[in-house]
Amino acid sequence: MSLAFNVYCDESCHLEHDGSKVMVLGAVWCPQERVRELAVRLREIKKEHGLSPAFELKWTKVGPAKLPYYREVLDYFFDEASLHFRALVVPDKSRLDHVAYHQDHDTFYYKMYFDLLKVLFDPKAQYQIFLDIKDTKSQHKVDHLREVLRSAHYDVQKSMIRKIQQIRSHESELLQLADLLIGAVGYANRGLTESSAKLALVKRMQERSGYTLLRNTYLREDKVNLFVWNAREAR
Repeated sequence: MSLAFNVYCDESCHLEHDGSKVMVLGAVWCPQERVRELAVRLREIKKEHGLSPAFELKWTKVGPAKLPYYREVLDYFFDEASLHFRALVVPDKSRLDHVAYHQDHDTFYYKMYFDLLKVLFDPKAQYQIFLDIKDTKSQHKVDHLREVLRSAHYDVQKSMIRKIQQIRSHESELLQLADLLIGAVGYANRGLTESSAKLALVKRMQERSGYTLLRNTYLREDKVNLFVWNAREAR
């Protein structure tokens, strides 16, 4: 039987003019057969910290009162061998020249998703990819992303990349986990210091991963894999 994986993708500050120079896309992936078990454990951690199982795990909710909960979730990610994470960081959106590349920012956004995902695939495995829903009009671009990924990986039979589907974050514990990890990477790359709780989580992720979160990791790193994308000058 083929190996089968689910991939959960989210983003931070992806809009062209949202007040942040840094954009981060990220993906958490794991074997399909472990999805339910992992989600149950993440809900159990919520209950152990006095939170409702329906509480949505989000980077924006990190604060001193809930820091022990978020730290345990982060440690769970590192202790659980079946969980993996990759992030793509665009350090400075203000340097992007969409006109020179005959594109708009939305097209660039999906090109970055391609660069995020393209290194994850094993041709002997099958993948279902879930993206946090961006808007109600983006499904055709999600469909195009699926076809470009299939073409790039010679997936003519559509047996490797089975589907790419948009979902809402409250529907998936693992998509929420992706939000937390992306948030930490983004906070580090933005050089922010306002929140002591968020800084503590960034430091914990740096310690557990062995990386600064500011530079590329080895391409085959499969626990915390980071790619810092840099714009080339238009020619």
